Amino acid sequence: MLTVPKAFILGAGLGTRLRPLTESLPKPLVPVWNRPLISFGLDHLISELEVKEFMINTHHCAEAYDIAFPKGGYSGTNLSFRHEPTLLDTAGGIDNIRDWLPTDVSSVIYNGDILTDLPLRSAWETHCDSDNLVTLLLRSEGDELRVGFDEGTGEVVDLRGQLRPDWEGRYQFTGIYFISPRFLDFIRPGKIESVVLCFLEAIRQGEKVGGILVDEGLWTDLGERESYLDALKMPHEGFPRYAVDGGLERIANTARIANGVEIDDLSAIGSEVTIGEGAKIVESILWDGCEVAPNSRLKRTVVMGGLLAGGELENVDLQI
Repeated sequence: MLTVPKAFILGAGLGTRLRPLTESLPKPLVPVWNRPLISFGLDHLISELEVKEFMINTHHCAEAYDIAFPKGGYSGTNLSFRHEPTLLDTAGGIDNIRDWLPTDVSSVIYNGDILTDLPLRSAWETHCDSDNLVTLLLRSEGDELRVGFDEGTGEVVDLRGQLRPDWEGRYQFTGIYFISPRFLDFIRPGKIESVVLCFLEAIRQGEKVGGILVDEGLWTDLGERESYLDALKMPHEGFPRYAVDGGLERIANTARIANGVEIDDLSAIGSEVTIGEGAKIVESILWDGCEVAPNSRLKRTVVMGGLLAGGELENVDLQI
């Protein structure tokens, strides 16, 4: 079995599309089924690739990572954090951890705001057996079909219409990719820029940027409010396929729920939540420590911790 020594999870983004829910938390720490979103990525990589060592970059609300992972580890693996006082973008983030990345084997790069259980092992082995500088994991369907991919050769020929705007075969980039040590030669030290620019330059110079189509499993980018709420449906579709540390807890066992409360199976109720008598909760997410007044009606509503929700609320975010 080909080992995967290290994985870098991008956790430093501002989460602007998910505001106001990300005002006080980095997006990868937003609760999903009462767990930090990023924990599903960690589980995914541990289960599928047996990764033992992770690096996570931080910027916005960096101290929240120390609270979420106080011992610097997770499920028997080591977690390291690299803070970016100035946001460095994706290529800059990789540049900032050059000293940590292995120089003799490939590494995994994984976006911290995705939720997926697509199979990784076969894709990793294909990458390691190839001469690819980079291998991108792709889907045939998605909201942003921006990667030009030649299924016949297995090569990425265009991104964002910059090289081959007329190329018809367009695919969704999953935010998961494998990089060989040589890829670092295409990242300019000290430069704040997107990794996509490095992919494009590598293609221009004749390097092989590969792609692997992986349509099995579920995949979503929790970039916006609607996708965050819609993720509540995923367990009903069999997510996740891999083992999850601690399982999925839709209603925390420390929640205080009064008589006559109705909670549908597309809602998530956090720890120490108090719900008053006669309340009805539909497709909503209640963060740890919030409260719902008696006889309230919540539909597709998110309530952050420490807040009181009351009355009839639909498509509302209650934030500090």
